[in-house]
Amino acid sequence: MSGGWNTIESDAGVFTFLLNNLGVRDVQFEELLTLEPESLAELYPVYGVIFLFKYPTDTPYTSTEKPLDGTFDRDAAERLWFAAQTIQNACGTQALLSVLMNRDDAEVDIGGPLREFREFTMALPAEFRGEALSNSELIRDVHNSFARSSPFVDETQRSGGETEDAFHFVAYTPIGNTLFELDGLQPAPISHGACTPEDFPVKVMEVLQRRIQRYDMSEIRFNLMAMVRDRRAVARELGDSEMLAREERKRRDWQFENALRRHNFVGFAGAVLKGVVDMKLKEGGEAAYNKWIEEAKAKTRQRLESRKKGGGEDVEMEG
Repeated sequence: MSGGWNTIESDAGVFTFLLNNLGVRDVQFEELLTLEPESLAELYPVYGVIFLFKYPTDTPYTSTEKPLDGTFDRDAAERLWFAAQTIQNACGTQALLSVLMNRDDAEVDIGGPLREFREFTMALPAEFRGEALSNSELIRDVHNSFARSSPFVDETQRSGGETEDAFHFVAYTPIGNTLFELDGLQPAPISHGACTPEDFPVKVMEVLQRRIQRYDMSEIRFNLMAMVRDRRAVARELGDSEMLAREERKRRDWQFENALRRHNFVGFAGAVLKGVVDMKLKEGGEAAYNKWIEEAKAKTRQRLESRKKGGGEDVEMEG
């Protein structure tokens, strides 16, 4: 494999445009802020969800005998598109593909490139599907195009230092009237029982509730996104002009945010800092400049002390 896979954010705009750039049509992601089945049902048709959570390091995550919830369906790996995860930082894209590749062509137009990739990999065992994914230049390049610009960090060469919390994506989707959990770190697809597309919102929320309950009450770093039909197409069918305008505005916002993620602001920040320093020197010479520096240091120390006392800050989750 030439080149690595960078970390991308768990964000509906990122995943929607990642789909678009892979050639998928009329599909988008919506972030869910509640585990109420109604919040998912109102987005019908729903093709599946992807769930981001903190990877547990204090207990075994995988088992060859039985999963913590549901049952392994080893035969399903032959008829479903299920790939073993063989690379770091790609679990979000792999979860996305686990939903997408198991949709019927009548449901979702996945586009020529992904259709060819699916046809090629369906004849392979799960571990080789994972290898094929890791070596797909198209998928890797599109994935990496949504990584944030980090000029001082090489995502592919992490070593040493403090241990960071790791996060992982898994997919849940109804296939053949069964609710499947597709997790490339598990040895096989996990069946959670009978489930029609209409039952999916209720069934999947029950599974997710049980999963979250296995964590300590203080753990709140979860993210849930639904893969659904393009909401603009739904608005056009309903003749809802307000909804269409809202969805068009959302797309523009997503495009702008994605552009900001890719941009390297080091030069801009350097120019701003140089301008501020010049202004301080003109205002009062070196004395004014030194006073400004000391005030900034004092404010920084104050923030650090506040943080130590429990002020905290938001944690950004990536997978």
